[in-house]
Amino acid sequence: MTLAADLERAREGLRRAATILRSHAGDDVPYRLKGGTSPVTAADVEVDGMLRDLLPLPGDGWLSEETDDDARRLGCRRIWIVDPLDGTRSFVANRPEYATSIALVVDGEPVLGAIGNPATGYCVSGARGLGVAVEGARQLPWPRAAAALHVLVSRSEWKRGEWSHLAAADCTALPLGSVAYKLALVAGGAADATVTLHPKHEWDVAAGAALVREAGGEVWLPRGGHLLWNRRRPRFLSFAAARAGLQARIAALSPPPPA
Repeated sequence: MTLAADLERAREGLRRAATILRSHAGDDVPYRLKGGTSPVTAADVEVDGMLRDLLPLPGDGWLSEETDDDARRLGCRRIWIVDPLDGTRSFVANRPEYATSIALVVDGEPVLGAIGNPATGYCVSGARGLGVAVEGARQLPWPRAAAALHVLVSRSEWKRGEWSHLAAADCTALPLGSVAYKLALVAGGAADATVTLHPKHEWDVAAGAALVREAGGEVWLPRGGHLLWNRRRPRFLSFAAARAGLQARIAALSPPPPA
């Protein structure tokens, strides 16, 4: 099986996921709280099952936010890392800031990514050596369109005032839900960078990391550490991505890491 065939299967997964998510979307989406704080809907579960049936080949590992973790993935060369619905809070609130995120990690490196936002039809997909394809146009409502840098930030971090200092810089910030969606927008050229100083799981960012890198950009961990994938505890303390050559400038704009 070639990487091109894997990519086509991932793109088909996005198409099917979009159909499922649109069928569940609305003003009154039922949900339950997972772990007491994180909402999960029937759409999360349905997309997870569909992708689990579609994507892995015999011998492939699987890591998804909505599937009980199986430690056997740690011994797999190839592992699919998936978030069926990143931005469930936005989905429940009927905000168009959610996405399905699909990544393939091979020998510890993300080599394929596919991220789709069904609410707008914006999809970004690609794989190592195969380039990045963007479907749909996305014009974002930047507060200062003429600013030198356009940075996407977490909606919750913005509400807490963690990015208010950007108003004094030649930079404009836009808060959005779903880190996967934000990474897709950077990879697709709709934004210069996105940064979070709070923990993210591999399923949130693996696909975006593959896409940003294939588009020529950079990904890094603002709070330090190594970008290691398919770990026993699949979580990073922070995450950032930017177009090529912007890492130092974006890092200089970031506030001190939270205690």
